[in-house]
Amino acid sequence: MSKPWILVSPASRGIGHALTRHLLRTTTAPILATARTDLPGVRASILDSLFPSPSPSPSPSSSTTTPPAQQRSDPASQASSASAAAAERLHVTRLDVEHEPAVEAAAAEAERLFPPATHHLRLAFALPGVLRPEKSPRDVDYAAALRALRVNVLGPMVLMKWFGEFLPRRGAELDSAGAAGAAAAADSVFCSSPGSESEQADGEEGEGKGKGKGKGKGKEDREEEEQPHAIWLTASARVGSTSDNRLGGWYTYRASKAAVNSLTKTFDLHLQTRGRGRAMAVAYHPGTVRTDLSREFWGRVREDKLFSPAYAAERMVEVVRTRRLADRGRCWDWKGEEVLP
Repeated sequence: MSKPWILVSPASRGIGHALTRHLLRTTTAPILATARTDLPGVRASILDSLFPSPSPSPSPSSSTTTPPAQQRSDPASQASSASAAAAERLHVTRLDVEHEPAVEAAAAEAERLFPPATHHLRLAFALPGVLRPEKSPRDVDYAAALRALRVNVLGPMVLMKWFGEFLPRRGAELDSAGAAGAAAAADSVFCSSPGSESEQADGEEGEGKGKGKGKGKGKEDREEEEQPHAIWLTASARVGSTSDNRLGGWYTYRASKAAVNSLTKTFDLHLQTRGRGRAMAVAYHPGTVRTDLSREFWGRVREDKLFSPAYAAERMVEVVRTRRLADRGRCWDWKGEEVLP
């Protein structure tokens, strides 16, 4: 039975950083997180206070009178054990999407850590992105636009090139414990259904779960739909939708995210041929998140629509968990609703 692992690239800050912390709390699989520089610092910041020990409460009895079994099961011991397990599962490696040899080297490290003969990439989050908004064509700076296209488009493309091979192929035997139906993509790598660290999602947890998508399918298709499968997610944005473009502007960013959506569809068609129901690709719009990328626009966004990185990570994982194979090749937003091309 092939063992799963998870990729988050990059994980040094913003959504990727919060996502890696969330996955360490809610999954059981090892995680390969990437950063361009300061790998020890990135690793330390990801693990920092991941499972905070509860404040000691006054007690008339000392630990010397507490039975050993109870000492091992107290909250502080549990937090310590969880932190140690997370540290063991986390691997941080150097990767710069603007330098393909670095991507190739990171893939070689992944192959060393997770030999394809015994492991498969179960969840992949390709998140590179830069933003330089332009209001008119005269604002376009050639060098800046070229870099944005390198990071936003070629970045995910080289990740697909070097890490896509780790996704399971047709006939691969994936673990299926706890995986069925809509949650077949990822539930077997989760400790339990991931809980929320935020209260911003009131009333939205049930949206976009693909109800009724199994109707009208043949037996073979239904059985395939119920099998566990891997998901490759690439960060996109609503501005990549041509049909939703009502305001104009943001020439380079719009073009790059439209390209991401097209690239995702193309990669998904490749995965269908290569692995049929074993792997799929989706693009994803996280909403406006309080990160450096969107800093200059925070003041223009309603407070309830400006998400913390922790909340954005929760929503991303929830949407991924609830994607069926019928959802493949498309762009989904943080509510689980499709963003049309």
